[in-house]
Amino acid sequence: MKLLVRNLSRSTTEADVRELFESFGAVQSCTIVVDPGTGRSKGFGFVEMPKSGEAKAAVFHLNATVVDGLQIRVKKANAT
Repeated sequence: MKLLVRNLSRSTTEADVRELFESFGAVQSCTIVVDPGTGRSKGFGFVEMPKSGEAKAAVFHLNATVVDGLQIRVKKANAT
């Protein structure tokens, strides 16, 4: 299941996000979207977890938690 993680601090790294989600299960991939011009984080990213039960637990427990001083938002990513 692919999850959208929004409102990340510009200083939060992919390793930080991966570690946060790995406490709920296996993480297949973790990507923070960066601005191509500046190389800086755009403040959101995606986490993919192979087991939907673990992904749902991560959404339930991590949505609205504070990470690096900001309240993150986590939800299932829309299929494109």
